[in-house]
Amino acid sequence: MSIKVTRQAKAGTAKVTFSLPADFPEGPVSVLGTFNDWTPGTHELKKRAGGVRSTSVTVPAGTTLCFRYLGQGMAWFDDADASPCDHGGSVTV
Repeated sequence: MSIKVTRQAKAGTAKVTFSLPADFPEGPVSVLGTFNDWTPGTHELKKRAGGVRSTSVTVPAGTTLCFRYLGQGMAWFDDADASPCDHGGSVTV
């Protein structure tokens, strides 16, 4: 699992990229959180080069995002590298 934060040229924003291995867990995975009102399917991770799948969101700099991953069969899981929050993991950008 990986979270990458990149400052954007557009002042005051940051791009947050959520990445998982392409083959684990099996099936579709979405990242849900405060940035998408916890709506399934809004930010589904897509397969990329290098054996990963990822999705990105752009948010105001200084924002703390709480999030969880939702896998096939309504299986919720957290990012082990994220700071804990009330609803899973968090990252401040």
